[in-house]
Amino acid sequence: MADFTSNPLFGITLSIIAFQIGMWINQKLKTPLANPLIIAMLLVVGVLTLFGIDLDSYEKGSSFIYMFLAPVTAVLALTVYRQRKVLLSAFFPVVLGTFAGSLAALSSVLASSRLFGLDATMIASLLSKSVTTPIAIALTEQFGGYPALTIASTVITGLAGNLLAPALAQVFRIKDPVAHGVGIGSCSHALGTSKALEIGEVQGAMSSISISLSAFWTVLLAPLFV
Repeated sequence: MADFTSNPLFGITLSIIAFQIGMWINQKLKTPLANPLIIAMLLVVGVLTLFGIDLDSYEKGSSFIYMFLAPVTAVLALTVYRQRKVLLSAFFPVVLGTFAGSLAALSSVLASSRLFGLDATMIASLLSKSVTTPIAIALTEQFGGYPALTIASTVITGLAGNLLAPALAQVFRIKDPVAHGVGIGSCSHALGTSKALEIGEVQGAMSSISISLSAFWTVLLAPLFV
């Protein structure tokens, strides 16, 4: 058993199978609450716990998936290119919108962290939760935070955006596709963008470009909040 689980193929195979099961359940139930990523996470945790498999053994293979985060994010540029005319016509609103979104994300983390009495290390770990994972981890390491906590908070933030984006648009009566896409990308990075792409191509393109712009603003503004 130990030889099997220590093989790098174990981690990546388990991740793929768990996500495929999550996709199947999502298609059967047809509800946003049955998010494939959440289901996959629960399945992986369940298997590791049930069979007493060491986390390090799983990460030998699952770490390969992390390598694809940056390339997958870059691929979103294709959607932006297809909607370049819309982007050019709304360039300044998009830039200002991502700036406001990044400022709001950083301010809310600092305010809530101080409210609950979190120390500077915890704040540094949570500040970049709304940007794409590779940049979030780099910022956390620069500020002396905990990368593991950053990854967890980033995933939770992305999942929240993925699940709540359609409902929040209805609650706040956001009908403009550009505004909707910018809002999603500014606060919930790639996971939210996957939902934006389902909602519409314009929303997906604006959310995609917002990932990069929000990361840019966060890198500039984050040192002011540490």
